Parts: sequence; structure tokens; C-alpha cells
Amino acid sequence: MSGSRDAAKVGRTLADSVPYWPPKVKPPAGSPNILVVLFDDVGFSDFGCYGSPIKTPTIDKLAAEGLRYTGFHTTAMCSTTRAALLTGRNHHSVGMGCLANFDSGFPGYRGKIAKEAGTLPEILRGQGYGTYMVGKWHATPVNQTGAAGPFDGWPLGRGFNRFYGFMDAETDQFSPELVRDNTPVEAPAGYRDGYHLTEDLVDESIRFVADHIADAPDQPWLLWLALGACHAPHQAPMDIIRSYDAVFEDGWDVERERRLERQKAMGIVPADTALPPRNDGVRPWADYSPDEQKVFTRLQSAFAGMLDHADRHLARLVDFLEQAGVKDDTLILVLSDNGASQEGGPLGFVNAMGPYNMKFEPMPEKLARIEDIGGPDSHSNFPQGWAQASNTPLRRYKQNTHGGGIRDPLVISWKNGIAARGETRGQFAHACDLTPTLLELLGMSSPDVIAGVAQMPMEGESFAASLSDAGAPAKTSPQYFEMFGHRGLWKDGWKAVAFHPPGAPFDKDVWELYHLDADFSETNDLAQTEPERLEALIDEWWAQAERSNVLPLDDRFGPRFAENALRHQGARKQFVFHKGMGHVPSDCAPDVRSRSYFIEADVTLGEGDEGVLIAHGDATSGYSLFVRDGRLHHTLNVGGLRTTVSSQAPLEPGRRRLGVQCVQGDGRRFILSIDGQPAGEVATHLGFMTLISWSGLDIGRDRGSAVGDYAEPFKFTGALRTVTVTMDADQALDGEAVGAAELARQ
Repeated sequence: MSGSRDAAKVGRTLADSVPYWPPKVKPPAGSPNILVVLFDDVGFSDFGCYGSPIKTPTIDKLAAEGLRYTGFHTTAMCSTTRAALLTGRNHHSVGMGCLANFDSGFPGYRGKIAKEAGTLPEILRGQGYGTYMVGKWHATPVNQTGAAGPFDGWPLGRGFNRFYGFMDAETDQFSPELVRDNTPVEAPAGYRDGYHLTEDLVDESIRFVADHIADAPDQPWLLWLALGACHAPHQAPMDIIRSYDAVFEDGWDVERERRLERQKAMGIVPADTALPPRNDGVRPWADYSPDEQKVFTRLQSAFAGMLDHADRHLARLVDFLEQAGVKDDTLILVLSDNGASQEGGPLGFVNAMGPYNMKFEPMPEKLARIEDIGGPDSHSNFPQGWAQASNTPLRRYKQNTHGGGIRDPLVISWKNGIAARGETRGQFAHACDLTPTLLELLGMSSPDVIAGVAQMPMEGESFAASLSDAGAPAKTSPQYFEMFGHRGLWKDGWKAVAFHPPGAPFDKDVWELYHLDADFSETNDLAQTEPERLEALIDEWWAQAERSNVLPLDDRFGPRFAENALRHQGARKQFVFHKGMGHVPSDCAPDVRSRSYFIEADVTLGEGDEGVLIAHGDATSGYSLFVRDGRLHHTLNVGGLRTTVSSQAPLEPGRRRLGVQCVQGDGRRFILSIDGQPAGEVATHLGFMTLISWSGLDIGRDRGSAVGDYAEPFKFTGALRTVTVTMDADQALDGEAVGAAELARQ
């Protein structure tokens, strides 16, 4: 008897403690499936149905079957918008005040969604939904994405049944960093096989839904598809990229005007909307030489090609839903996480990895590499002039709290749930309003407790009424914005906003005032004519900021990243990697930036053995220690420029210790060693000053595009026991440079 009672007790304890005990609840009758398609860094005007010449017929058709929102707002960055979308709360309130890349220790800036803020998949799974995620997560501290986790902040730890995608802010589209559920996996093919991540993600999306329909046809599902498009690197099939050169050859000034004309004709913006002046630092197109214009056009074509390519594959997913007979019962949302990115700077990049390590790209080099743009050995990003055109007719960009950073497209299509066809909705809404909206449409409420954790109140407001009523009211509560010190507040159709120059005193910021209901593009600053209204909105911003854990304000880009790296790796100076281990994400790998270090592999060589011992990075940046043609080699790859040192004498068979030492000083020396004896040396001014690579590390192979001049994966054919990385204590990071590089990654 006691055994039976104990067993029952254990069962109850297990049911109470496991975060997602199989629910016995069935969703309300008629609950739709939900498909969320989240694009990355796509500007307000980039979809065809929002004024762009980029071909997006799939999205355009969904808009024609449903609604386009023109007053939907996000948070200006990727991690933060994702946190708000998933939880129905403000991003600072749930601990994601800035990015998942660092934890400042303050409640609003932990880089991880608080357990008190249940996510949409957690809620829906508790109500009987199948929950699936494909694509970009970036809502877990990146130094927690290694083999040991912790996994409580990964997609499966936050409510999704299955996951296939990448954990960081970006990844190479031809050789991505992939995770299936909680385990790193390799891409199923490579560039030479015609592989592209977008196609792979759509394949997995179809598989997840098809598996669900086969196994549980009466159970509704949520599929969260977060594409890498159109975050840098801008990569797509070359024929699609080249097809856009003629479309954009007239430049960004003409393109902004054309988009605004289309937007007015479509009813996306009011007929009296004015085009703001060029953003700071954006020069007229006519100021550039024909060669410069040619490069800039191709960089924009890569962006456009990436979006066009994504739309083509989204068509396959929508067609599958149609063929499976579930599309009419599926609520489909297509949106972007923030405005277009300014990280390409005034001239853009063919390979952004070089300039962040002081290997610059002069214009003749850009021109010489124009056919590489968008390919496997490029890390392309377009100039700010094109980002400005993407955000037409709005000011500034991603990171900023003016319209260009936070006003984004949102398409909602649901044949059996939305009677309107092809209409627009201008009501103000925010990313944190999405989950409350979906819950209202499903007839559900957010639970008070999830997995034993009492839940904080929802902060978003449902805009479900607007789906059926064009005259439904906008959000009734104020909505604040903050990112890197840039601030804003919307209330009752008015917006106060301040651009914050990094490092400047916050009390010196200049606040602007706009009546958004009458000034879509924020061109008529009323700060001087309505000072009392502005002051009231600023006071409200401070009240909202205190309530939502925005404070203390912190605009320190570089120190945040540098401090986080020190906090994570701390005093650790040695890593030992054993044969048989898996892939190591870059933020969990040895931090050999701006320091001296020594790498040594313990191997046994036979006649003709060769291959990679350790490789961190890819064709755009990284390092590799490898054996080839009977000699030891080390390649330093900075922005695609390779510096290689080879051993002077051939390697002897047998057990060997093969190493390379980096000595930092006035430049860097790389010294090969065999069994502790010097074997070759090279000096270079290049090195990893701010980053190594955003691709990770592998032992015994080079899994991505090749760091060195060999064909990947170039597996080591000898016996490899360990690779040991020992770092000196002389690291001296330039925090501001690190911050600039990291922001380009977001």
C-alpha cells in the first residue's frame, strides 16, 4: 500500500513540476491554426503591397485576401520585438530591454525572457495547440546557446514542441548555424548543391505541419516561422540578385519618391504625406561616381533578391496549406521585427567582417568583387541610403525610435475569420499587443500560473476589433519606446521622440513632438508650438519607464558587450576540446580577440593523413589549424584576406603535438610548433580586434564555408585526441569598436 501511495505521490509531484505536462484541455471549437511569418530588418515600404518594386506576390496576395496595417509598431531591434510579440508585454518588463547578447544585471536587461512572462506557445500548448518554431530565435543569452545550455530559455523551454533554426541574431544563408530541438546539427547540403537557408526553413515548416496533420488532424497548431531574410548577410541566388540591377539603377533618391507615390495610390499613407529630408549622413545619389553607384545598386539588389527569394518559398508553404485543405482555417500574419538596418554605413559592405577588424574595403576592391555580392564568401549589407528608401516615408532606421526604426508592415489574412478583403487599417498598435489580440480571437485568456510560476499581467491591448471594424479605436494606453537611449512615447495620436547621440548626457537630448494622426512621416515638429503637451508626454515617458524596468538608461554600446564577455568567461584561460564533440557557437568558444594565445592538438599521424584540427569561423572571417601535403598550416582569415604560415619541415608519422602561438604586440606573430619546437612563423598587422566570426568553432573539421583555401569540411583523417586553447591575460578590447561590430550583427 505504501508503495502505491508513494507512486501516486511521485506522479502528482512530476505533473506539478514538469513545465509542460500534457494538457487535458481542448481548444475552443473552431479555433484556427496560426501561422506567424516574421521577417528580419524589412522596412515599412519593402513589401510590394506597401509600395516596393521588389516582387512579393505571395505576401501581396495574402494582403489582398485580408488586411494591411499601417500603424503597427515594434521596438526597434530584433530580440526586443520578439520578446514583446511572444509575451504580450513590454520588452523591458520581461527582461529583454536591449539584446539577448548581454546581461547587465538590471531587471530590464537580463537578455532572457522572464518566467513570469508566459509566451504565446506556452499558453496555446496549455490549451491543446501543437506548437512549432522554425528559424531565428535570438531570445536567449548567446553565451547560453552551447552544448550545456541551460535550455530553459531555448524554444523548447518556452513552449514550442519542435524547433529547427538558429539561435543567434544572424547566420550565413549558405552555411548556417543550425539547431534541431536542443541539438546543433549540420545543414543538409551546401552552396554547391544549391542550398539556401530560406528554402530549408520552409521545407521544415511544411514537414512540421504535415506531420501534425497526419498525427493530430483535429488539433489546431501554431507555426512561428522567423526567416533570416532580410538581415545581413544579404544572400540569394545570383540570377535573382542580378535581375534587380535595372530596377534600382536610378538610385535611392528617385526610389523614395517612387515608393511614396505608390503608397499614396494604395492608401498606405495619406495623400498629403511629405517625404522627410535625407537622414543624417546620407548623401544625394548624384554625388557618387558611376562606379560607386554600380556597387551600391548591386548591394541593394542583393537585399531585394533575398526578399524576392523568401517570398517565392513562402509561396510553397501557402500552397501546401491550400493543398492540405487548412489554409482557410489558418490565421496568417506576415510582419517585420523592426525597420531597415543602418549597420551598412554610408558605403555598404561586400564583406563586413573585414572592416570590423581594420581590414578595410576601398571602393576599387568593392567594385572588383561586385560579382561576389550575395554569394557564399560575402557578408553583404547595403548603404544607409537604401535603408532609408526601405523605410519610406519614415525617418531614421532600426535602433532608432523615430518611425523608420519602429513602424513596420503587418499583413493579416484569415479567409474564414476576416470578411474584409484588401483593406488597410491605420490604428496604432504595438508588438506587445499581438498576443492579447490572438488570445481574444481564440476566446482564451492568459493563465495566472504557468509551470508553477505566477504570471505578470499582460501589458498589451487587443486590436482584434479592428479586423472587422475599420473604425475600431486605437490603443487606449500610452506606449513607450526606448533603445540605446533613443526614446519615444505615443499617446492618443501624438508622439514625443528623442534621438540620443551616444555618450551625450540624457538631459541634453532634444525632444520632438508630432501629431501622428495628421503627420504620418514625422515632418512637422510641434515642440515649440505645443510645449505643455510635449512636457506632459515626456513626464508620461518617465512614468512608463519606471513602471516597465527601463531605468537606468544606458547608452554604452561597447562596455556592455565587453563586460558581458568578461562576466561569461571570467578568469577562464583554457579550453580543452575532445574528439567527438559537437559544434561550439561563437559566443561559447575561446575569446582570442586582441590577445596572445596558444593552440595545440594532440594527434597521431599516419602516412598521408590530413585535415582540419580546429576551425573557428567561415570564408568571411576566422582561423584554422590544419594538416595538408605532409605539413602543418595555420590560416588567419580577416575579411576574406588570408594569411597562412606553413611548417618548414614535413611532419613525421606518429604521435605529435601540433600547435600555433599568437603573440600580440606591434602587430601579431603566428608561430607554428611541432612537439614544442618552432616550425614556422609569419608576422601580420591583421588580427581579431573586435570579432572572430559569427560562425562557430569545430574540432577535426571545418563545417561551414571554408576558413582556409581547402574544400570544406576537410575532415582530419588521423587520430585526434584533444585540442587545447590557452589564452594569455593580455586581452585589451576596444569596447566601442566591439560594440559597433556587435550591433552590425543584430
